[in-house]
Order: sequence, then C-alpha cells, then structure tokens
Amino acid sequence: MSTQLNNLITWIDNLVWGLPLIILIMAVGIYLTIRLHVLQLIHLPKALKYMVKNEEGGTGEVSSFAALCTALSATIGTGNIVGVATAIVAGGPGALFWMWIAAFFGMATKYAEGLLAIKYRHIDQEGHVLGGPFYYIEKGMGIKFKWLAKLFAFFGACAGLLGIGTFTQVNGISSAVNNFFANSNSATILIFGREYTIAIILTGLIITLCVGLVLIGGLKRISGFAQIVVPFMAIAYVLICIILLINQYKAIPGALVEIFEGAFGIKAISGGALGTIMVAMQKGIARGIFSNESGLGSAPIAAAAAQTKEPVRQGLVSMTGTFIDTIIICTMTGLSIVVTGSWNIGLEGVAVTSSAFQTGLPFEPWVASFLLMICLTFFAFTTIIGWNYYSERCLEYLTDGNQKPLKIFRWLYILAVFIGPYMTIGAVWNIADIFNGLMAFPNLIALIVLSNVIIRESKDYFRRLAAKNNID
Repeated sequence: MSTQLNNLITWIDNLVWGLPLIILIMAVGIYLTIRLHVLQLIHLPKALKYMVKNEEGGTGEVSSFAALCTALSATIGTGNIVGVATAIVAGGPGALFWMWIAAFFGMATKYAEGLLAIKYRHIDQEGHVLGGPFYYIEKGMGIKFKWLAKLFAFFGACAGLLGIGTFTQVNGISSAVNNFFANSNSATILIFGREYTIAIILTGLIITLCVGLVLIGGLKRISGFAQIVVPFMAIAYVLICIILLINQYKAIPGALVEIFEGAFGIKAISGGALGTIMVAMQKGIARGIFSNESGLGSAPIAAAAAQTKEPVRQGLVSMTGTFIDTIIICTMTGLSIVVTGSWNIGLEGVAVTSSAFQTGLPFEPWVASFLLMICLTFFAFTTIIGWNYYSERCLEYLTDGNQKPLKIFRWLYILAVFIGPYMTIGAVWNIADIFNGLMAFPNLIALIVLSNVIIRESKDYFRRLAAKNNID
C-alpha cells in the first residue's frame, strides 16, 4: 500500500511540475519582459541601489531591505547547492545556461509580483500588513475570484507545514551534520523503533530551539534575523566559491565552453543534438524556477510588508532576489562543479558539490566538507524561518485574520521541525513540490490578468521619476 501511495505522489508531482507548468512560467516571464521593455536589464542598477537605500515616508512593517532578506531567507536554500548539482548531473553543464535564461525572464515576473504585492496589500488599524497573491487576486481581479485567492493560500500553508519549510530542511541539516561527525563507532539511541546517532538527536534539538526562539518573536524578529544572517550566509558562500574558482582559474575558460556547447548540443553525437538540448533546457529551467521561486507567488508575501509607498520601487527591489539567488549564487555553485569535473564521476546530489569543494579548494578535504556543511545548515535553517512566515500569512488570510489558529499553527510548525530528523522523507519532498507547484497556477493567472495594471503603474512611476530628475 505504501509503495502504491508513493508511486501516486510521484506521479502527481511529475504532473504538476511537468512541461506545462514550466512553459507557463517561462511564457509569463517572456510576456512581461516584452511588455516592460526588458526592464530587468535596463533598471537593474537602480534596483540594486534601491535594495540598500530605504525609502523615506513609506508605510509598512519593515524596511524594503528587510522584506527582501525575509524573502531571500526562504528562496536561498538547499536548492542552490543540491538543486544545481542535480540539474548539471542530469542535463550536463548546459543546464546552467538555461538556469540563467530562467532567471533573466524570472526577474520580470518577480518584479511584477512585488509591484502587485504593494499595490493591493491590506493594512489594518494596528498597522499590521498582509499581502501577496491572495490579496492581489481578490482586490485586483475582483471579489468573485476570492475562491482562487483562498486556493493559493491553502496551497501555501500546506507547502510550509508539510515539507518544504519543515521536514525536508531540518532533515537535510541533521543529515549533513551526521555525515560530517558520524563514524563507525558513533553511539546510537533507539527512537520510534529506529536507531539514530547522537549527532542527529542533538542537531534536531538545537535547531528546534533556535527556530522556536526566532518564530515566537513574530515578523520583526524574523526580519531582524534575516537581515543579519542572509547577507552573511550569501556572501560567505560566494567567497568560498570565488576562492575555489581562483584556485582553478585555468579551468574556467574550458568550463564556459562546456556550458555553452552543452546548452546548444554542439558536441552531441549526430542526430542526438536536439535531445541533448531538450534535457539541458528542461533540467536547467526547472531547477532555476524551483530555486528562485519566480512565478510561484511566495516572495510577494514578504514584499508586501515593506515600508514603501511606491509599488514599482518594491517591484525593482524584489527582482534583485532572483538576480542574487540564481545569477550569483547558483552560478557560483555551477561553475565550481563544472571546473572541477565533479558532475560526471557517478555522484548525485550534495555529494557532487562536496566533491567539487574537496577537489577545488586549497584546503584539506575535511575543511572543505566542513565549510559545505555550515553553508547547507545556514541555507536550510533560513528556509525554515522564511517559509514559516509565508505559511502563517497564508493561514491568516484563510482565517480572516483570526490570531488563535496562527498560534496553534506556529507550535505545530515547531513540532514539525522537532520530528523532522526522525522521518523517512521519501515522499515528503514530492508532497512539498506538489503544493509549491500548485501555488503557481493561481498566481500566474493573476499576473496575466493584471498585466495592464503592472504596465500602467510602471509607466507612471518612471515618468514621474524622469520629471523629478529633470527638475533636480
């Protein structure tokens, strides 16, 4: 029975994350890119400036930078390490090129999400902010589409609690720590009929305690934590990868050639070029979308809390999230894997990136493994925190602002983190994938329907900005 259930879950996962969803997400990104006149390229310098410069007189709960960091805390995760490795092993180095393409068009999508999140957010009398796809569906498309907004909120709450925010992340952390510290003589304890090492048990307890301390403090503590940890985490990982690339600089030109040749099937055997391109394209785009979450509708939930009065400004800040996640961090991982050749030696998942670190860094192998373990731990931990915020906001919308279910949900979330290390999660990743993918459909429908609003707001903002600059 369990095998049949797992097969059914896998089948649904493949159906949800099949070509139709990938094509739909890419089509929306291309459509918005054309209508916004390649905004993500022309206005990227301005977006990066807005990212660190707070707006004066804005309304909201946290700064734009804090809102971005909250979104990045959920976005930057194990997918940046494991997902990139999986894509390159399955699709070859060319998959990295298609991840770049997905990120480029995804930046336009993320811009639109951030813009709509501010334009249609709800601020109550206490100044509490609630926004995201559920509100721009309800307010932008009309009350008759509230069922679609509720559907998105339900999928979002389930995605956070049932996998991507809890079980999978803490299980990944405890496994990484256990793999580093455990040996054949490690002491074990029997729990739930299975033996677990002391490393797994202690890691689970520490992570649960840390998660509880952050979550009980609410949004301000979450955003404060994110502002400190996310920049540190991202910069530290990028610096490690830069050290690796400097140490392997002679291999970089050849790696770039491999990436572009693989993307277009140039070296494929006669008759197999199209198949090679399709595999690289599908794996690269799918992993890129899963990593940066453009189009899924999660990031605008955090963007809505930003202290701003300009929807376009926050849209620009939001799109830097995709740039940081994929163009910078995923590229660092991908190049590290390709220059060291660890993608085609029979390894899978995190073992690929681990091999790249051990081979490419000028340190002892155990030091390289330790650095990767620390990065994985921070990446997964911040995802736990970020997805709690997302799922709580979804539940708050579902319950019309009732705070009692939120308190119960928060403790259930902490409980899920506590039991995560002891779960066999063969189907949990697939369940999380399913709910994550299902979030995209209501969100993408809203982006298409409200595209004229996005264009009108953008034109108006840039016209006013140009007029102000001329006066100054």
